[in-house]
Amino acid sequence: MALFLALQAAAVAAPPATSPAMSPLPDALERQSLPERGCAAYLWSVADRKLVAVAGADPARLRLALAGKPADLARVAQVGTGEFGLGGTGDYRLGDITARLEMTVTTRPDLTDGGGVPQGVLTIARGGADQVIVPVAGLVGCAPAR
Repeated sequence: MALFLALQAAAVAAPPATSPAMSPLPDALERQSLPERGCAAYLWSVADRKLVAVAGADPARLRLALAGKPADLARVAQVGTGEFGLGGTGDYRLGDITARLEMTVTTRPDLTDGGGVPQGVLTIARGGADQVIVPVAGLVGCAPAR
């Protein structure tokens, strides 16, 4: 009887297993290098502190990991001329994947060749599926001056 109750409790407590390919959220990116030129914003999910996006100024792209694979979305529109060549709002696209990144970029006296992203919102839509909204924050890193 005790075994039956323990199995029943485990079945109720355990969430169903999902495949990473089925998750609407972006996967964690592997370690990323500083850009060869220009600057990039390295953005972590506020919820779980995983590196979920890198927004580059040159080239203008957004790197995400979707279904376990890195994807580089080209910037198709930008509103504002923020710090470090990164606008306040950027729209990105790759095939049927679209993303919008809205972020606040600031300079920080404790950082050289970079700045901070105290707050941001990453919205991702894939081929007519529901949109996913991910609160993000992070740091801006720039290529070393040569």
